[in-house]
Amino acid sequence: MILAVDIGNTNIVIGCIEMEKVYFVERVSTDTAKTELEYVVAFKTLLDLYHIKVEEITGSIIASVVPPLTNIMKSAMSKLLHNEPLVVGPGVKTGLNILMDHPGQVGSDLIVNAVAGLKYYGEPIIIIDMGTATTISVVDEKKNYIGGMILPGVKVSLESLVNRTSQLPRISLEAPKKIIGKNTIDCMKSGIIMGQAASMDGMIDRIWEELGYKAAVVATGGLAGCIVPYCKQKIVYDNELTLKGLNIIYHKNMDAQA
Repeated sequence: MILAVDIGNTNIVIGCIEMEKVYFVERVSTDTAKTELEYVVAFKTLLDLYHIKVEEITGSIIASVVPPLTNIMKSAMSKLLHNEPLVVGPGVKTGLNILMDHPGQVGSDLIVNAVAGLKYYGEPIIIIDMGTATTISVVDEKKNYIGGMILPGVKVSLESLVNRTSQLPRISLEAPKKIIGKNTIDCMKSGIIMGQAASMDGMIDRIWEELGYKAAVVATGGLAGCIVPYCKQKIVYDNELTLKGLNIIYHKNMDAQA
């Protein structure tokens, strides 16, 4: 069993995987002020919650887009598990052919999601990750990672709207009963939820048009569950996609060393 950790700007996704089985997927808030020991305690608490013993974990892997936290997390996991985690980055085998102007600048989370998308959903594939930012990655019919786009995330858009207007309240992320809102809150819900869903539908159409063929679409991320049900395009929601990708990359590198 391995412990897989994806450090995002807002949340840290943590899970345990053995072979193809995901034992759990949980999210904790990203906090650069926390110490190594505090993260050790957080990991231990999660493992205890799911009745997993530290001795059962034989390895670990990290993907991170928050550099200040990477080494803290690496040290915390080393202290807990008594072995050093694999960190996704330069020199780590992914099996992904990245056709970008600057391949080294592609976020490790995007690479991890693309690796999992290819294995579980085939090529060509469009991967949507809805977190602090909404990212869209495209892998073509030849299994090449050819690029994508970055949009403001759902909560980022909502917070910007609320913070820059004097009379709009904070709202929960849930869809209104009707597209055409009859009050301020429903109008905001429609704009945020349905607006993001319509944006995803439109981006998928444009990607297909540019590719010259259709591609399957999979979505992941903490906020995807709020948006995907309201998209008109067929989008598979996979909450475990990133952890699956980390598992693939871990074994690809560890098996090569064996």
